Amino acid sequence: MTRPRRRAVLAGGLAAFVTGLTGCGTDDPPGVTVSSGTLRSAHLPGRDLAWVLAAPDDADVRRAPVVVLHGKGGSARSTLDTLHLQDHVAATGLAVAAVDGGDGYWHARADGTDSGAMVLEDFLPLLAREYGETDRVSLLGWSMGGYGSLLLASRLGPDRVVAVVAESAALWTDPGLSAPGAFDDREDFLAHDVFARRRLATLARLPVRLDCGADDPFVAANRAFAAALPSAGLTVDPGAHTGDYWRSHGGPQLEWLRARTDAAASA
Repeated sequence: MTRPRRRAVLAGGLAAFVTGLTGCGTDDPPGVTVSSGTLRSAHLPGRDLAWVLAAPDDADVRRAPVVVLHGKGGSARSTLDTLHLQDHVAATGLAVAAVDGGDGYWHARADGTDSGAMVLEDFLPLLAREYGETDRVSLLGWSMGGYGSLLLASRLGPDRVVAVVAESAALWTDPGLSAPGAFDDREDFLAHDVFARRRLATLARLPVRLDCGADDPFVAANRAFAAALPSAGLTVDPGAHTGDYWRSHGGPQLEWLRARTDAAASA
């Protein structure tokens, strides 16, 4: 039986109101408990932000969780409904967690919203309460979230991030090439450019995996990013910018993160 829980939470000095619903659903994979709820954040005001957490029931150790950032038009539920990452939780022993981030490309915008800060200041503390400490996390994202995973990893750095997976990352090599709405203007692009030298220097200290389909419109920019960050591993294989491509890579990506997580824990 599931029980709803309601409580007020202070996260990062900002008031966040959380409604949680935790328990074993009838569609949970064997050995996995899927929890969900909503979050209020001052960084995305006036919205109930849904979150999900799929955690292993019998992991041999409590490993650093994987924070998943969705693509444009997606949501926290896309982690389960589109990528089906919960299907790989029991086998890898890695919890996966996601939260609604809107379409703001996971960084501060001119309208005052900042979905990246929401993740760092509100969602990570919530995840620590729901699952365990988040002193170390991994990041995984696709499309807009692939860009976001690289951006947030460059902010948190190796003391906090175990490893990063960016799948079909929405990357552009020039402000004039970026999609409408991805950035407020040229200055916003440059302020949050993952190609920037200081961000590349931080990411070079982290294990970074890039996957992109050969027919993906972002493949050229992903190749350019891999060239700029030689420490990253890039795989370009058959596929396009589709849910089928992302779903087919979820298992191998979590296995890759599991290996890096265990290596970091034993170092």
